[in-house]
Amino acid sequence: MKIKWLGHASFLITPKSGHKILTDPYKSGSYGGAVRYKKIHEHADIVLISHDHEDHNDVSSLPGDPVVLKGAGDNEAKGFKFKGVATYHDECRGRERGDNTIFLFEADGLTVCHLGDLGHTLSEEEIADIGKVDILFVPVGGLYTIDAEQATTVVKALQPKLVIPMHYKTEKLGFDIDGVEKFLEGKEGVKRQGSPEMEFAHLEDESQIVVLDHAM
Repeated sequence: MKIKWLGHASFLITPKSGHKILTDPYKSGSYGGAVRYKKIHEHADIVLISHDHEDHNDVSSLPGDPVVLKGAGDNEAKGFKFKGVATYHDECRGRERGDNTIFLFEADGLTVCHLGDLGHTLSEEEIADIGKVDILFVPVGGLYTIDAEQATTVVKALQPKLVIPMHYKTEKLGFDIDGVEKFLEGKEGVKRQGSPEMEFAHLEDESQIVVLDHAM
């Protein structure tokens, strides 16, 4: 499996089959120019949209004609089964920022989970609904999503083998949110990849947090 971080909450995931699964494509220049990641030119077969905000749902700028999945429930596309779990973009059941969908799918024998713009810690019911997770993409910047402390709580609850932080402050993002360091503080098994991409045939026995560089 290959994982490439484009920026923000957008990742290109390529299993052995060669299919390309893209998460939450941002609109370059959105929010008054605060989103400064470059325009996405990557081809995708399937696009997952956690919620309809400009920094997560810019399908119209993508090349080709990908299958687009939104919302809770079970779906199948290109031979992959996807599960959307209904959550919220805030701590008040969506009253401030609306709904959020957590997406899960299995590829190369691993369960991948993208939390989108999750705005709250998970209930026991939500944890049970999500189930076993091998690879977790987790927002850590706070303010619009869970913060470093809440993200740590979510990671402990889901117990993935591989954690990839996302949705945090970088030089390409003008949002007033925290950088990744706050989430990494005091944690073991941290690996700074030094590039936007990682590739693996299997996961390490010990849990890892991998920090990718943004590609765009």
